[in-house]
Amino acid sequence: MTPLGPKQHRSTPAVPATFLAAGPRPGGPARPGTEPTAAPATPKAVTPAPPRAPERGAGAVGAALRLPEAPLPPAEVERLLSGNHHDPHALLGAHLTAEGVAIRVLRPFAERIVVETGQGPAELTHLSSGLFTGLLPGHRELPDYHLHVTYPGGEPLRQEDGYRAAPTLGELDLHLISEGRHEQLWQALGSHVRELDGTLGTAFAVWAPNASGVRLVGDFNHWDGTGHPMRSLGSSGVWELFVPGLAEGTQYKYEIHTHDGRTLQKADPLARATQCPPETASVVHTSAYVWQDADWMARRAHVRHHRAPMSVYELHLASWRPDLTSYREIAAELPSYLEELGFTHVEFMPVMEHPFGGSWGYQVSGFYAPTARLGTPDDFKHLVDTLHRHGIGVIVDWVPAHFPKDDFALARFDGEPLYEPADPLRAEHPDWGTLEFDYGRTEVRNFLVANAVYWCEEFHVDGLRVDAVASMLYLDYSREGGAWTPNQHGGRENLDAAAFLQEMNATVYRRCPGVVTIAEESTAWDGVTRPTDSGGLGFGLKWNMGWMHDSLVYMSKEPVHRKYHHNDLTFSMVYAYSENYVLPISHDEVVHGKQALVAKMPGDWWQQRADHRAYLGFMWAHPGKQLLFMGQEFAQGAEWDHEQGPQWWVLADDWPAAPDHRGVRELVRELNTVYRATPALWEQDTVPAGFSWLDGGAAEDNVISFVRFAADGSPLVAVCNFSPVVRHCFRVGLPPTGRGEQLWEEALNTDAADYGGSGIANSHPVKAEPTPWNGQARSAELILPPLATIWLRPAS
Repeated sequence: MTPLGPKQHRSTPAVPATFLAAGPRPGGPARPGTEPTAAPATPKAVTPAPPRAPERGAGAVGAALRLPEAPLPPAEVERLLSGNHHDPHALLGAHLTAEGVAIRVLRPFAERIVVETGQGPAELTHLSSGLFTGLLPGHRELPDYHLHVTYPGGEPLRQEDGYRAAPTLGELDLHLISEGRHEQLWQALGSHVRELDGTLGTAFAVWAPNASGVRLVGDFNHWDGTGHPMRSLGSSGVWELFVPGLAEGTQYKYEIHTHDGRTLQKADPLARATQCPPETASVVHTSAYVWQDADWMARRAHVRHHRAPMSVYELHLASWRPDLTSYREIAAELPSYLEELGFTHVEFMPVMEHPFGGSWGYQVSGFYAPTARLGTPDDFKHLVDTLHRHGIGVIVDWVPAHFPKDDFALARFDGEPLYEPADPLRAEHPDWGTLEFDYGRTEVRNFLVANAVYWCEEFHVDGLRVDAVASMLYLDYSREGGAWTPNQHGGRENLDAAAFLQEMNATVYRRCPGVVTIAEESTAWDGVTRPTDSGGLGFGLKWNMGWMHDSLVYMSKEPVHRKYHHNDLTFSMVYAYSENYVLPISHDEVVHGKQALVAKMPGDWWQQRADHRAYLGFMWAHPGKQLLFMGQEFAQGAEWDHEQGPQWWVLADDWPAAPDHRGVRELVRELNTVYRATPALWEQDTVPAGFSWLDGGAAEDNVISFVRFAADGSPLVAVCNFSPVVRHCFRVGLPPTGRGEQLWEEALNTDAADYGGSGIANSHPVKAEPTPWNGQARSAELILPPLATIWLRPAS
């Protein structure tokens, strides 16, 4: 794919001369994003050409007087030039001394620097390796000044001195960072274009408490950080630097000097934009997007998801339509498709930047940046905005469970375990070859909590589906005995992870009204969706992995054998109200040899499609919200391939089975239409009053029947026949309609001819007779189509 974000994929960026900080590097500049991740501990000293004498008639700058030196202790110079100085601002910039004002400037490869004050120009003296100094005698105040820097063969360039700037982070920011309570961390750390004392530039800040020094490298200094050392802001572990002249689109990394003498180049953990992979540099970004979804956001704040319809379409953005290569192109197609099919929400597999496309986004390297493969952060905002204006909520998959070991990213960020635990038994994730987060460290927890808030506040996403929660909650997850360290009580529970999830949920729900958090949690951990003030983890919803597994086991059996597995179909109602559930048929169920949903069904093509349709009818009627992965809405026959995407061609006129696939898609559209219009199917999903069995024990017939109730008592009856035979005169108990005549009509029939079925139906309203059945005072004899689900509602 060709990403459309121009600033992310240019290979040789044009660097305006006004903010060049270094001359041509010997051997040519490194290709951005491919610079080495390790270098010698002490860079080789660079001795530029001797300064030229002022030329006659060269003007005020050319005729500047040379200032006396303002020397520094050799040890300080060595630390500064080697990148190991914790406070370069104490040496560089302008400083009052007993003799006057000392000005020191570090410009590797420069041959001459002139400082211009209100009293005129004066030339600095070159000491060594690009360090220039000068003393303004007799000055008792720090003057306003700027620099004229000349590189070999070039004209003087006017530059501002970033080392005269005060720290760009205040005491409150540093206090909140140290306490792990900075809920808008992205506004303090990372890169920010801003104006300081009338000078426009970019402020950089990074947390690296174990570093002995940090320097800034990028396309503006040919990836040589000698001239851009950062200062440490005390015990906070934060390093910062303001660079005048740097603007939107600048590519950069942090050069971390470790205590054991190594030099690492790391992407910014809080970068809001990145180069397009496989390039790995961070990119300075300032959003110019103007949101147009105010009405949606106002309505969202009052939504109670437990009592609202939620039908979710899950997709992988890069492969949903491989011919659409940007967020904006997808925004032109996806909202209308979802609107036509009636889905209330879309769930994106992770959109955060990730180095390996084959991870589907689940190995994140840039937690604060939408992937540049499809465009810029503002392009992604446009996609979300467009979906909102079409009435579609946006859920994104969020992955705080682990991160990859790539050298440029979070792993051993400052040379020591930082974002990961120091204990290797806790750091290594055995399933994916990744590293787990150290949830017990306040700054790491803050990084993640703020990240969850960031996506909700900055990108207006309506929900976070948290991936791999079970792997976070258990210290022995996928680990054999002896390969894990118990908690302080000797147990297997990761108490730090549980506390982190509670904090994340509480913070998101407090700051972002109407947002829902959803846990992919596959164990029986108690209270996943219980409020945090009642001891729960605080999620709004939880994926019902048990329902998914058991019901698919049942559907995979030949109908003649299903009676022996009837419990797999009904067991979910035993625990249906232990949590607030989503019923997921997700990407995980249609990859890695598990087959597409329709291919899981036994029998010939007709039977497979009939089972597929009947199952969807059962799923939409079952208590819980529902989620369906792309391609399953039209019963594609192959597993999902992240490089090929869904098999859209099976819907084309020239495909022999196109009417079959279109029929399934039409059923999904009708399921969503009736679902959204029927409060009985969603208003009481999470309370027992919303459901009652009619007959959950007709195993010999492969039939189940139940009633769903709205808050006002309005009923909807669902009857599922998972047998390939038509059942005539099948008596089913029916609850009171709440009306005079006890008449019922089909609201939906998955065997309808429009959906590719046989067209067998209860074509006229059915009258409930005063014959007690299934615990009801009235009942009726129905026709049950083969391998089908029917919904009945009181006749209008």
